[in-house]
Amino acid sequence: MEAVFGMKIPSFAEESKLWAQGYSRVAGIDEVGRGALAGPVAAACVILSSQNDAPWLSSVRDSKMLSPLKRRYLAESIQKVALAWEVSMVPPEEIDRHGIVAATRLAMGQAVERLPCPADFLLIDALALPQISLPQKSIIHGDQLCLSIACASIIAKVTRDQYMIELDKVHPGYRLACHKGYATKKHLEGLEKLGPCPIHRQSFAPVRRLI
Repeated sequence: MEAVFGMKIPSFAEESKLWAQGYSRVAGIDEVGRGALAGPVAAACVILSSQNDAPWLSSVRDSKMLSPLKRRYLAESIQKVALAWEVSMVPPEEIDRHGIVAATRLAMGQAVERLPCPADFLLIDALALPQISLPQKSIIHGDQLCLSIACASIIAKVTRDQYMIELDKVHPGYRLACHKGYATKKHLEGLEKLGPCPIHRQSFAPVRRLI
């Protein structure tokens, strides 16, 4: 892992060690939307080839560090060359029922289980998935350090953002297309004016106090 102007550049260091041990389908897993007040939590799982040397890989970063245009370009590039990828979203009612950590694990687990070809090792941003009986490693700040996890963060972010843009048409007034459900000033103003709608997480404090 290198850094440019203080920004960490994810690498294949973790994957390379596993490929050398005989794991051929190493999956990176990340989520987006844990801190939002509205909409689902989304998780993506991506398996990259050990032979992948595409020039755009050098542009991959944690999705939060990229512009929307760059994220969309990279998401399309990743999806074209990945051995397999999948996204899962868990809705607000499940988040309220089980809690955000359990809902995040559920989304991650579903993404792994729905892969068109099975993974044989999991590299996961921050969390462990005890419900998945595969060898795995949890990496703090994995989306900044590990290319597979960073790629998963990009696909999850692009997928969820587009979903929130569509929800903005169904639930106008909250400006969901702008903030994607996070607790921005505009979102909180919409909540105060309109009250919560069905896609808001009722267990999250800014929403709960308005119910």
